[in-house]
Amino acid sequence: MADATEKRETGASLVFAGFSLLVADLLVLFFLPSAIVRGRDTIFFILMAGLAFVGLALMVKGFAMRGKSSRE
Repeated sequence: MADATEKRETGASLVFAGFSLLVADLLVLFFLPSAIVRGRDTIFFILMAGLAFVGLALMVKGFAMRGKSSRE
């Protein structure tokens, strides 16, 4: 029983970390207009894509881990 609880808590932590990265991605999006004016928008797009990819991957992994613990 403790193993299922640990997996559920780890999954919840991964989901929270992924959500936090998506919020950080929105912060980068907030500063994007100033980057476009200065001509440095490519770096911002790469950073946004990386944060979104890692955030979504963590959320999917966390939801999968939580789902496996509830089925066991």
